[in-house]
Amino acid sequence: MESYYLLNSREVRNLVKVDEYEVLEGLYYSEDYMWVKVEDGKARVGITDYAQKQLREIVFVELPSEGDEVTQGEPFGTVESVKAVSDLVAPLSGTVESVNEEVVEKPEMLNENPYEAWLIVVKPSNLDEELKKLMSFDESVEWHKKLIKEG
Repeated sequence: MESYYLLNSREVRNLVKVDEYEVLEGLYYSEDYMWVKVEDGKARVGITDYAQKQLREIVFVELPSEGDEVTQGEPFGTVESVKAVSDLVAPLSGTVESVNEEVVEKPEMLNENPYEAWLIVVKPSNLDEELKKLMSFDESVEWHKKLIKEG
């Protein structure tokens, strides 16, 4: 396991490599391979490095529209790769406030940097309760180790 820092325009965050997969500190993670960054009462949502590497070359993304409602544990869109079509499963419930149209136009961005290429921003309807169902950074690192061990 290797640890280093990721510098972007907003902040410096710890990035841990578990085998070949990167896990970024400061995010929550779902067992559906989604990450959540809570900022000012809103939740930015994206796919994990593990997800994009399993999917391989991502060629198409379908996302909801602004104003749509999403429900924790339910599909809110799809991602298509040369390997498969997979549902994007909402890590939190709420109203979609923003959609990353750049990712829709250039889905390969998800392979290039999954932690910068977010999908949607949600105004959560039950943030405190639903965050309890997600993994912390440390829990996600352990979960990734388990995924790798199980093959």
